[in-house]
Amino acid sequence: MTPGFLRTFFALAALSLAPLSSVAVTRSHAAPKHAAARGSHIVESAHASRKMQALQHSHGAVAARGARGGRSRNVVAVVRGRRGRYVRARYVEHFSAPSFAENVDNITLGDNTAGEDLTVRASLLEALGNMNGTALAIDPKNGRILAMVNQKLALGPGAEPCSTIKLTVALAALSEGLITKDTEVSLGRHYSVNLTYALARSVNPYFETLGRQLGFEKVKHYANQFGLGELAGYNVAGEQLGVYPSEPLPESKGGVGKMCSFGESVQMTPMQLGAIVAAIANGGSLFYLQHPTSPDQVASFEPRLKRTLDIQKYIPDMLPGMAGAVDASYGTARSLRTNFREFPVFGKTGTCSNEGTRYGWFAGYGDGPNGRIVTVFFLTGGRPTFGPKAAELTGVFYHALANKDYFDQRGLPAVAPATAPATDGFAPYTPAPTNNGPVMVPAVPSDPALGTAPGTPVPNAVPLAPSSSLPATAPTERK
Repeated sequence: MTPGFLRTFFALAALSLAPLSSVAVTRSHAAPKHAAARGSHIVESAHASRKMQALQHSHGAVAARGARGGRSRNVVAVVRGRRGRYVRARYVEHFSAPSFAENVDNITLGDNTAGEDLTVRASLLEALGNMNGTALAIDPKNGRILAMVNQKLALGPGAEPCSTIKLTVALAALSEGLITKDTEVSLGRHYSVNLTYALARSVNPYFETLGRQLGFEKVKHYANQFGLGELAGYNVAGEQLGVYPSEPLPESKGGVGKMCSFGESVQMTPMQLGAIVAAIANGGSLFYLQHPTSPDQVASFEPRLKRTLDIQKYIPDMLPGMAGAVDASYGTARSLRTNFREFPVFGKTGTCSNEGTRYGWFAGYGDGPNGRIVTVFFLTGGRPTFGPKAAELTGVFYHALANKDYFDQRGLPAVAPATAPATDGFAPYTPAPTNNGPVMVPAVPSDPALGTAPGTPVPNAVPLAPSSSLPATAPTERK
């Protein structure tokens, strides 16, 4: 126990707050020790327990998302003070990694930029600023990396994907016929959501339920098909391989459910995530990503198809949730719209931490007037680093491109031919339609635990079998 924590705890204990009936409570392995230090005792009631469960469903501040694999580190203990009043004290996870670079030049040290689109690179640099992390922009038509900032990190061994893993889990469940975008999955206690809402708000119990229903072998099969566990690039110097486990996570650590909600035990690289989102953006063609390192390589660029994914018919079910993440009032990536509103952006955030380092992911694509562009922002650091911040920087990137007239003067580089030769025995690439049509973002569902108004249900519920239920106390991603 650090002196700083004790000072914070004692200061909070001296404050007079609301009585217990209006305070959410959770027990903690650390709480009894703290209470004993003050001669106090932990008090818990059934009412407080019920309210705690409701707050967990609504991503409340009590059980905040921020710990690796979804394990809550923000703990509220309710203790009786000297005057008989109930007060709250919070233990907050400590982060030791810096979110900002002391020398911004160190972020790009060693980057090879000779074959990059310099306008795109300048915009990525403007967006990333002095935050520790990496940013990629990819042309989904052909797998060309237009620019890659902080290439050492982008090509490194990767990190826990946090909630971005939900993209692959959703596609697996759709491919298996387990759900459609409107299928409501029961999460217990009269609470259920569908895919659109679950993606937009990043509802962890929903994806834990899907993972358990799919089982580890199917989850792994689809993850490998989408490129996890293999190099994403083609002859990209320095690229390292991420990790996808060959054995299921022990149940003591959350099992396949935690693998599917937070990516527990998975190491995903920014390259792998970019290739997956590019396949969603182009209709199912998983290209090898290529990073030209000279003007000659740009001039002679030829796309290389890794495999064709059978996902085109499921993409319309994915897009409302990916759009809702950005555009809905409850979306985890709504901070993107702080800086950019000119055209639709579809994506997914991710926030988690590991051994004092916090990760912030956002991956998506903008459906611009003259072409799509995929972006991946991966941030590392402390408390200022999280998924919504990565989404915000993505908005800065698109805004910077617009200010440079990038979308007005030209389309994205039209390098890919009408068909590209298949590799590894897979079928040839056929370009997907350039317009997926309008995307409807659903209203916030009516549920007392979410504090939302009645009369705004998620459309078209189709209940799953009772085996889809999950205890209401499972945590959800807050950001």
